[in-house]
Amino acid sequence: MAKMQAARWYGAKDVRIEEVEVPSPKEKEIKLAIKYTGICGTDLHEYLAGPIFIPQDQPHPISGVKAPVTLGHEFCGEVVEVGDKVDRVKVGDRVVIEPIIAHNGLIGDYNLDPDLNFVGLAADGGFAEYCVVDEQLAHIIPEGLSYEQAALTEPAAVALYAVRQSAIKAGDTAVVFGCGPIGLLVIEALKAAGASKIYAVELSTERQEKAEELGAVVVRPKADQDMVEAIMELTDGGVDVAYEVTGVPVVLKQALASVRKAGEVMIVSIWEKEASIHPNEFAIGEKTMKGIIGYRHVFPKVLELMENGYFPADKLVTQKIKVEDIVEQGFEALTQDKSQVKILVSPK
Repeated sequence: MAKMQAARWYGAKDVRIEEVEVPSPKEKEIKLAIKYTGICGTDLHEYLAGPIFIPQDQPHPISGVKAPVTLGHEFCGEVVEVGDKVDRVKVGDRVVIEPIIAHNGLIGDYNLDPDLNFVGLAADGGFAEYCVVDEQLAHIIPEGLSYEQAALTEPAAVALYAVRQSAIKAGDTAVVFGCGPIGLLVIEALKAAGASKIYAVELSTERQEKAEELGAVVVRPKADQDMVEAIMELTDGGVDVAYEVTGVPVVLKQALASVRKAGEVMIVSIWEKEASIHPNEFAIGEKTMKGIIGYRHVFPKVLELMENGYFPADKLVTQKIKVEDIVEQGFEALTQDKSQVKILVSPK
């Protein structure tokens, strides 16, 4: 059997570059030659403190896979082999993968499946030379888009879904708390949705600059102000919708306080612990709060927006590395260097 290199998760701080067998597709599966795979915040959390989504003791009920597993769920590539019953794509197609593991595949409200998981966490993913997935997960990359651009589809889908599920309307104002990769992509999605003014709250000066480059107004309180007071002054009473993308308890309070009466807070981040908020914030201000998990039915819309220039890779991809260097130049770099936004990994 032919061999390939893959980044395999064994445990927290234990990702190994190993030689593994090149997979072969079953009848409804396709085999991709991987071009680029983005490092996600979820990958980083699994590296630092996993398992979170990765099944370690018992195989996942749908995929039948448990650790060790090849990481990487933001990936694209060229179809090089197809199973006997594949009819949606053909050898030579350029595709990006929607890495969903759900009982009914990409049907219905699949992101709410009780056993929801992802290729690259509960099945072997894209930090390798080749990957095999079900054909239904493949989306054709439009001719004008590069593989580098297509590799941003999955995180951009999270951002677009968050904005589409919110109450934002063309001409509304918004604030994004946290300008890591997803927060920056939310800014792009808000631009596409027609927000008239997008404010950004971020401690890192490098990420503040990136938010401004994308067109947001960075909130910088005066000496005698706190963050909420600054937003209230800038917006004359609060924004229409706030997007919380940090997972930090104090920030949730700030997000809730920063929206106008009858405004909305969207929780985009995944939380490690509880956050306390006062119910009167909802009752007296008639505010609402809503959460999202992942995305559903938005990959085609993301690719269409990319064709129109949104979610630009040239502004969001800050480094390209090889899979053999993923620990030092990928995971470790992301923990130490806040100027990094999206790091793309290629097999060779």
